Order: sequence, then C-alpha cells, then structure tokens
Amino acid sequence: AGMAVQVSVLPSARCLFDDPVQIRVAGLQPQQAVTLRASLVDESGELFQAHALYRAGSSGELDLSRSPALGGSYLGVEPMGLLWALQSKTPYKRLAKRNVLTPFCVDLEVYEGHGDMSRLLGKCTNERWFLGEGVKRISVREGRLKATLFLPPGPGPFPGLIDLYGSGGGLIEYRASLLASRGFVTLALAYMSFEDIPAMPEILELSYFEEAVNYLQKQQQVKDTGIGVLGLSKGADLALSMATFLPGIKAAVSISGSSFNSFIPLKGDGFTIPPHPYDLGRMKISDESGLVDFSDVLDDHRDPATWDCRIPVERSLAKFLFLSGLDDMNWKSDLYCHDAVQRLQQYGREVEFYSYSGAGHLLEPPYLPLCQVSIHRVLGMFVLWGGQWREHAKAQEDAWRRIQAFFWRHL
Repeated sequence: AGMAVQVSVLPSARCLFDDPVQIRVAGLQPQQAVTLRASLVDESGELFQAHALYRAGSSGELDLSRSPALGGSYLGVEPMGLLWALQSKTPYKRLAKRNVLTPFCVDLEVYEGHGDMSRLLGKCTNERWFLGEGVKRISVREGRLKATLFLPPGPGPFPGLIDLYGSGGGLIEYRASLLASRGFVTLALAYMSFEDIPAMPEILELSYFEEAVNYLQKQQQVKDTGIGVLGLSKGADLALSMATFLPGIKAAVSISGSSFNSFIPLKGDGFTIPPHPYDLGRMKISDESGLVDFSDVLDDHRDPATWDCRIPVERSLAKFLFLSGLDDMNWKSDLYCHDAVQRLQQYGREVEFYSYSGAGHLLEPPYLPLCQVSIHRVLGMFVLWGGQWREHAKAQEDAWRRIQAFFWRHL
C-alpha cells in the first residue's frame, strides 16, 4: 500500500488571504494521475470549487509551484490556480468576505485518476484569514461616520488610509482588513446603501469624507505625513475628489475609475459638481441571458458639454496611481484613466498608471477569484464586469503589490 498520501500547504496551513502558499502532495506512485480539488463555502452557504488534473513526478511527489496542470479549471504551472479559479456552483455569485473576523477555509483534496473523483487519497484545509495577528477591528459611528477602523498591532506610527468601494454600497471591510494586516491604519468607509444611508443618495457631501479624514488624523497611531485614499469604481472618483479638494490627502489610488464625478452630485464648500450625464436607455441587455452591459450609458467624456462634471485633479498636490483592466465590460475605465493621466501630465503632475490586458472591472486583492457577472446591489440587475481568469488573477497580484508600494513611498 505504501505510505498514506499527504497534502500540505507551506509555509503554514494558516495564512492571510493575500499570502501565496506552496501546495504539495507526497506519497503518490511515480507518474500517478491525480485530480486536485479546492472547495470553499462562503458565508451565505454558496459552494465555490476548482479542480485540476496532475501527474506525480518520478518520486511520487507533486509540487504545484513546479508541476503543470494538464486540464481542469486551468492549464500549466499555476501555484495558486486552485484559489483564483474557484467558481460558484450557482452561476453569477461573487466571492466576497462579509465577516473579516473568520477565515475562509479552503479544503484541498486529492483524488485518484483523471476521471470520476470517486476515490479520495488525501486532504487538508488551508485557513485563509483577513485579519493579521493582533490587528484590531473597531466599529466607528461618530458624528455622521459609518465606518470600520483597522489598527495594526504596536504603537506605530503607521500610514493612514481610507478605503472606498463602489456604487453597490454597504460597508466593505475585507480589503481594509488586509491592508491593516500589512501595516496601514485603514478606515473602511460606507457612503451609500448602508444603515440609514439610502441606496442612491440625492447628493454626496464632501464634508462627510472630510470628517473621515479628520477622524483618521486624530488617531495617535497614524503618521502625520498625510492620509492616503483608495477607491474602486464610484469609490475611485470619490478618492480623486478627496485628493483634489481635501488638503489632508497626500496620495490617491483609482481602481477602475474615472476623473469625472459619476451618478450622484458632489457638494463641496460653495460648489457642486454635477454627475456626468448618462442614459440608462443605452444599457445593452442580452436576450438569452438577460445580462446587462453598462459600458455605453455615459455621454462621451471628450464632449466639452460634460466638462463641468470633471474633477479638477490637476489642482491637487497629491500623488496619483491609476489602475484599470483592458477587459472591463462595465466601464470604459482604461479610456477614462488615459484622459485623467493626460490632464495631470499636461499640468506637470506626478502620476503612475497601469492597465492590464485581460483584467475586468473588479480588481480585488489577490486570489479572490474573478467575478465576470454578478447582481448589482443597487440596480438589482445582473451586470457584466469582464475579465479573463488567468490574466485577471495576475493583474490582481501585480496591482496589490503596486498599491502597497505606492502608499509606502508617498506616506
């Protein structure tokens, strides 16, 4: 019978969600054909799975950082493929972490052969956490603020960040908790569709976001060199508005965003930036699937008639990083990104930008699997986000490194 088959996750079966790991199998027969399967059940009970076909080496060992997958959810040498290729059994579900105090547990199983997966040879569980050792999670309801503060362990001082998600609203914590686990004091901030904040506010007030900056600057663990802000989608144009109108912001990251104000008027001190004109009649709804392609609803941003909606980023003294996916099917984020970068460069401002081929709209922390379609919580429709599995996964790893390096450099 030989030795039992062991599946191991190195350096440890417990890690942070954004940590790469090495998955190994020992105790197989030389050249044995096996199927590896990863399974994860999210908090709503939804099952996500990925599988890949492998062949053991001459010593009966398998190391996913060296052995190529011969078929299944992905092909070739992909050390983290079993994670980034996870797909929901029910179509159009997005894997997102609601409660960051618990890990996602990924079951890794090895089955005999490349066929019916009837014979289990070995298994182990990889616990993937969103909160590093000693990171504190503090719910914030002060003044108008609806937020969650994450504090790294120790006295600091640490750079301070404000984290904004998109028009789906809610209070999204998993990116903020991971950033705090990497050494940033991070404030995840809700601004629509949460508690008593309406799904579609009639107006957003810059003073609300200023309150968040002031709150963060008051924390004794926060460095006084200025605050960083990052945002995805609608959160990205808010990040740019904050960097333009609030002197406390020293660095801003726009992920899949634009440099004009979208959907909701933004009221500042003595001015209001109207939303960029759009027409929901230009949504394309596919007949068979009912999926919504949103990318043409906006008026052309090159038309001077829309320019009162622009955020005058060129007036800002902050540093900027723009990230976009070339396969974004929700928003012409690459086009909008080039427009912003061009304007900043014209005024001699410092700006970095990266666009990723094959990446979609939802550029998330690494190893969260691509979501090509999901329900938009505010629109209540199934919206296309775009992206190709492998390219999107690579883009998320690269973007995550760049975001952290950018904030360390400028804060």
